[in-house]
Amino acid sequence: MPLDPRTPVIVGVGQLTRRAPSPAGADWVLGADEPVDMMAEAMRRAGRDSGGGDALLARADRVAVVSLMSWSYRNPALMLAERLGASPADLILTGTGGNNPQSLVDQTAADILAGRLDVALLTGVEAMYTRRLARQHQVQLAWTTQGEDTPEPRRVGPDRAGTSEAELAIGMVLPIQIYPLFENALRAAAGEGIEEHQVKISKLYARFSDVAAGNPYAWSPEALSAEEIRTPGPDNRMVGWPYPIHMNSNIQVDQAAAVVMCSVEAARAAGVPEDRWVFPRSGGEAHDHWFVSERDNLHSSPAIRLCGEKAFELDGSSIDDVAHVDLYSCFPCAVQFGAEALGLGLDEADRPLTVTGGLQFFGGPGNNYVMHSIATMCERLRRDPGSLGLVSALGWYATKHAVGLYSTTPPAGAFRWENVQEAVHALPSRPATNDAEGESVIETYTVMHDRSGQPEYGIVTALLHDGTRALAKLEDRAALDSLLASEGCGRPVRLLGQAKAELI
Repeated sequence: MPLDPRTPVIVGVGQLTRRAPSPAGADWVLGADEPVDMMAEAMRRAGRDSGGGDALLARADRVAVVSLMSWSYRNPALMLAERLGASPADLILTGTGGNNPQSLVDQTAADILAGRLDVALLTGVEAMYTRRLARQHQVQLAWTTQGEDTPEPRRVGPDRAGTSEAELAIGMVLPIQIYPLFENALRAAAGEGIEEHQVKISKLYARFSDVAAGNPYAWSPEALSAEEIRTPGPDNRMVGWPYPIHMNSNIQVDQAAAVVMCSVEAARAAGVPEDRWVFPRSGGEAHDHWFVSERDNLHSSPAIRLCGEKAFELDGSSIDDVAHVDLYSCFPCAVQFGAEALGLGLDEADRPLTVTGGLQFFGGPGNNYVMHSIATMCERLRRDPGSLGLVSALGWYATKHAVGLYSTTPPAGAFRWENVQEAVHALPSRPATNDAEGESVIETYTVMHDRSGQPEYGIVTALLHDGTRALAKLEDRAALDSLLASEGCGRPVRLLGQAKAELI
C-alpha cells in the first residue's frame, strides 16, 4: 500500500567524538569548541547523511536538545537553530534522564503523524572531558553564557528529584551508590555465588567491549578481557561493591549525536533517498515506582517489561522478530534488568545486546547516550534492510524507561506509542524507613570506596515483618571488610534507628 505522507521517518544521523591529544595542554582546552558547536557539527553530519544537507536542516519546525551537564545554556536549542540557519517555532530542552532521547523520538513521531510539524532536529552533547581538563589546567572556558533576556525553551519530561529523604539520609544519592544495590540483589535472587556472578557480568561487559572496539565513535575502542574488567587494580579501582571502574558508566567524554526526523512527504520533497529512511515503528514508556526504596523488589524492572510488551503489541511483532538490540548499559544490572524484562539472553551469539559498545566503553555522555544508540541503530538497520531493531532507554536509578522499535520497513499501520504508567502504578510497592530498630537480615547492600580504593562506608536494606524496607548505613571498618569478604545478602543485621545498623 502507498505510504501515508504523514508517516514519520528518520532520514539522517550524525555523531561526533572529540578526543584530545595526549598530553592535552591548556591551549588545546581553550581552543576546544563549546558544546553547542559540537551539536551543530553533529547535526550538519546528520544533514549530509540524509542527502538533504543544510537546506533540510534550515526547514526545521522543531529543534530539541537533551539536557546537558557540562555547560549551562538558558536555551541551547535557540543557539543551535541560529547556527544552522533555521527558524523553528518549537524550541525544546528536556529534563534530566537517559530516557529522553527515545522519548523525544516518540513525541516527535506522534507530532509528525498528526500534522503538527514536518521536520525536526533532535540532538544532545556532553563535554565533561574538556571540563575536567579545564579544572586540571585551572583555565576559564570562554563558552557562551546567554542573558536573562533569552527566551526560555519549552521544557519536556518530568524533572522531579530522584531520591527520597530516607534515601538521602544514608547516602543513596548517586548512581554509583544505588546500582550496586541492584546488582547484589540480582545475584541473591539468582542464587549465584559472588565469584560466579562476577565472572558472568564481566563476560557480559567483555562482549560490550568487543563491540566498542569496532566502533569508530567509541571513547574506549580497546577490547578488554572479562578478567581485566572484573579485577580491581590501579587502573580499575573499586567504586561501589561489586563494581570496579570498568563496570561503571563513563561520563568523562566529549560526544555529540544528532537525528533528523521528518514526514515521508518532507523527505521526498527534500530529495532524501529512500535507502536512508528508518522508520520509528512503535514505543512504550513508563517509570517504575519513583523512589528505589519503595519498589517491591530490587532485582527486576516491571516498567521495562510493560514498556516492551506495549511496544511489541502496538507493532504486531515479538522479541523473536528483533535482529538488533541496544539495551541501556550504565551498569551491568541495567542490562540484566532489560534482558530479563524483554526476553533476551545475556549471551546470544547472533544478537549482541549493544550496537555501540555501551556506556562504559562507547561512552556515557550524560542524558544523551541513547541518541548515539538510535543513530548507530539506524546505520545498522540500513545495512540490514527489513530487519527490526530495539532500543531501550533509562533515566535516574532504573526509574524512567522507554522502549522503541525501528526498521527500514514502515509499520503495518501507523507509528504508535503509549505510556503504560497506570499498569505500573497498579503493581505492589512498599514503604521505607530509616527509623527501624531490632534484628533483621540484609536484603541487599554495597560498600562504597574512596578514590584510593579503600572501603569508606556501607549501605544496607532489610525487609521488616510488616513489609517495610529499612534503610541504614554501616561505618564500622570490620563490618565493611566482612561484607567484602563473603556474601552479605541474608546475613543478620541489627538496625539501630537513625539510619544506622551493625552486623550481628
